[in-house]
Amino acid sequence: MAAAVDLSGFVVQRGDGASEIDFAVQGMTCAACMAQIERAVAAMPGAPTARVNYSTRRLKIAWRDALFRPDAVAGVLAPLGYRAQPFDFEAAESEDSAQAKYLVRCMAIAGFAAMNVMLLSVAIWAGAVSGIDPATRDLFHWISGLIALPAAAFAGQPFFRSAVGALRARRLNMDVPISIGLALALGMSVVETMRHAEHAYFDSALMLMFFLLAGRALDHGMRRKTRGVVNNLASLRALSARRLGPDGPMEIPVKALRKGDRILVQSGERLPADGIVVAGEGRIDDSVITGETARRAVAKGDVVYAGSMNLDGALQVEVGASGARTLLDEIERMLEAAATAKSRYLRLADRAARIYAPIVHLAALCTALGWLVAGASWHDSLVAAIAVLIITCPCALALAVPAVHVAASGELFKAGVLLRNGDALERLAEVDTVAFDKTGTLTTPEPRIANRGDAPADLAAVAARLALSSRHPLARSLAAEARGLAPFATVSEDAGGGLRTVIDGVEAKLGRLSYCGLEEDLRLSRDAPRESAIAFRFGDRHAIFYVRQTLRSDAPAAIDWLKRRRLGIEILSGDVEGSVREVAAILNVAEAKGGLKPAEKVERLAALQSQGHKTLMVGDGLNDAPSLAGAHASLSPSSAADIAQSAADAIFLGDRLAPVCVAVSIGRAARRRMTQNLALAAVYNAVAVPLAIAGIVTPLIAALAMSGSSLLVTLNALRPWRVETPGQEERSTEPAEAPDAPALAMARN
Repeated sequence: MAAAVDLSGFVVQRGDGASEIDFAVQGMTCAACMAQIERAVAAMPGAPTARVNYSTRRLKIAWRDALFRPDAVAGVLAPLGYRAQPFDFEAAESEDSAQAKYLVRCMAIAGFAAMNVMLLSVAIWAGAVSGIDPATRDLFHWISGLIALPAAAFAGQPFFRSAVGALRARRLNMDVPISIGLALALGMSVVETMRHAEHAYFDSALMLMFFLLAGRALDHGMRRKTRGVVNNLASLRALSARRLGPDGPMEIPVKALRKGDRILVQSGERLPADGIVVAGEGRIDDSVITGETARRAVAKGDVVYAGSMNLDGALQVEVGASGARTLLDEIERMLEAAATAKSRYLRLADRAARIYAPIVHLAALCTALGWLVAGASWHDSLVAAIAVLIITCPCALALAVPAVHVAASGELFKAGVLLRNGDALERLAEVDTVAFDKTGTLTTPEPRIANRGDAPADLAAVAARLALSSRHPLARSLAAEARGLAPFATVSEDAGGGLRTVIDGVEAKLGRLSYCGLEEDLRLSRDAPRESAIAFRFGDRHAIFYVRQTLRSDAPAAIDWLKRRRLGIEILSGDVEGSVREVAAILNVAEAKGGLKPAEKVERLAALQSQGHKTLMVGDGLNDAPSLAGAHASLSPSSAADIAQSAADAIFLGDRLAPVCVAVSIGRAARRRMTQNLALAAVYNAVAVPLAIAGIVTPLIAALAMSGSSLLVTLNALRPWRVETPGQEERSTEPAEAPDAPALAMARN
């Protein structure tokens, strides 16, 4: 009798009263497995809801009814051929790493054995031309079998185990025809060798196994990258907090915080919980949460979020939400839910495979029975059936999409786009709307001095040299203008004010307006927010530098290119409305919304989806991660937050938006080639299968024909790409830099 398993330690109580648990599931071989797993779990007592993330092989179950027993999930899924265990990140990472090494080992063994057997096959073929001795030929066949059988027994386990599990569960997957074809080809090769026949098929079986293992190893590697999301989010969380009590601050784990606790957050620390500032003032960087680049000044009564960085000043915060209820955790939940929904998208090859396997088996069975009824021997009937299985082996089908994926990925790489998800090309081809984040996406990642030409060159140079000694984000923008100048040897810092030094007996000060004696500058209140201004005073001379982000150089051309392809354009940003409207006016974008929270961006994408639109989301911040994961397709710049890159389908390099246009263009071209390849595979089968059924094609010719079909789809995938992009349209001239916002006034003598 099996011992009872206590899974209470893995159960999470959600804020809405439901319970939740995650399982790691092994045994899934295609996206169609998800529906079977979800139906099996949903039928359990207690009516739980189940969602499978195919990319991470993770099953999330939520329930409210006490009748549901989490410990029974493994027993329900086991008869279907799946092994489930409570999800543990470290255990899953270790097991996933071991599986990756195992697949590579299997592939290496299959490849090494195939090379050796092919050498023997070449020797047999050459000997047949020149008149090889039958005894020598048989010896080479036996040596081939001694190499191939042990190698196939080990290297073929990923397919054999999956096929056996599927058959036990009374279902078919792509591994069933592959396994049957491999087993029969190897078995028939042994029989033919024992009968001293002229041909054996050990080399064909091993080469097919090698190529399929290579595809599986690549797919496994792409899925492993998705696990980085957890690490990226973990880096934004504080592990401990200083809780204020009667005896002063005490360091405690973040999990021990409760609503109403008061905590102390020093300068340079991340906030461990959501809450309200009750004492102190300073500036915080919450761009990863809100997407707004300006450092926010906070004081008593202001709301702050977990994951934000306190840049200066000590803050006392009353905890409003901690543990699994912070905004950061809400973003993680939305991200997981969106990624799970996206993983339900079936690739073209998966959709073809759903009807392919039963047809292959039926054709082979009917061939064998038909020949037996016609009076043929069991040997000849079996040879004909094997020829059908080999000639219809899903090698061409398995290569139809991956071959295009590899070719398109290389073309995208040359254009500065790094593809992360295997089915992203198909989804990029289907988009009809593009939604851009503003900050760091339409604009440059790093803010720049907007009025650099308004200050005298000598005064600006002194200010830039002094800025080199500061770590303040705004000062770094000014320091970038130093262009090789060295910092001053002696610089002092006044906390909360700025920097000062003495140059030839004259004091130079850089920092806040009040610190430099410019608090009463009236143009400041009219033209720019206080957070974007850096004041500088050098004796009697002074200047105000305004820091802001500027549009990427080709943003207008890229937006225009997308519009002319009849794609709808929207801007969804967490920045303030005024800044968003200004950029939208420059780019002539009618649909632009600012001040959006992560959930509101997801809601807008869902609204577009409900209207029948398929949206490409382009964003760079943590607040964009849920919408990047939930969009039909998504892109993120290389300067984006790690979590945004993990959620996106592809990453583009450089300071231009042209790669977004390239991704859409190549995605459409790649989908056409995928469809062409599947059509070629279908036409090949329509011609070859009747010949095999009629007994005209031997297993050897079937293997050659199967290889020929694979070569055909590969050559189609490798054809030169002709892609129209904004860069090609403007080849003769370099795109002009996008217009900055009107330069702000410079106060000086």
